Amino acid sequence: MSELPASPETLLSPSARRPGGLRENVYLLFGFVGLFWLVELADRVFSRLHLDALGIFPRDLVGLRGIVFAPFLHGNFTHLMGNSIPFIVLGGMVLMSGRKVFLEVFALSALVAGIGTWVFAAPGTVHIGVSGVIFGFLGFLLFRAWFGRRILWVLVALVAGFLYGGLVLTLLRHQQGISWQGHFFGFVGGAFAAWLATREDAPPVRW
Repeated sequence: MSELPASPETLLSPSARRPGGLRENVYLLFGFVGLFWLVELADRVFSRLHLDALGIFPRDLVGLRGIVFAPFLHGNFTHLMGNSIPFIVLGGMVLMSGRKVFLEVFALSALVAGIGTWVFAAPGTVHIGVSGVIFGFLGFLLFRAWFGRRILWVLVALVAGFLYGGLVLTLLRHQQGISWQGHFFGFVGGAFAAWLATREDAPPVRW
């Protein structure tokens, strides 16, 4: 999620844990990415749309709509490209829990990231991008292993940590143009989704 200057318990039922077919998972994952690219293309071609103005404006009532729209908006194609690959990689790992789980992790991460950004980010800025959800995917994968303590999810968490674990170190680091609030609260949302996902699992293996 980027910070730009301002401008004009149905969760995770046992059936949701059944992974879908590979083809359907690919369609879902790349369907989201394709939507991101279509939105950014429309924003570039039809500049009058000013789609980035649908992002999150902290502590502005109008800016609340950005909680829904911000994950689908990006500042430019470079921003979008930087988010597309980790979304595909980490999202594909989340899809191992099933398509319904993937959608719920996406929604919960976006919601918590959006609310946290709206409450805590600096006024006079607008926040856009799907990176809050990406951090949510990472939080889900790491904490799914911690809460579930099953070999498969530990291995998945190790792979996710190896590829993108360095992102965790950026959570509280302020950098111009980067919405650390969206990243931090997205990660929290993903961790919470992992806790919900394991509540109805069999008792975890103790170690």
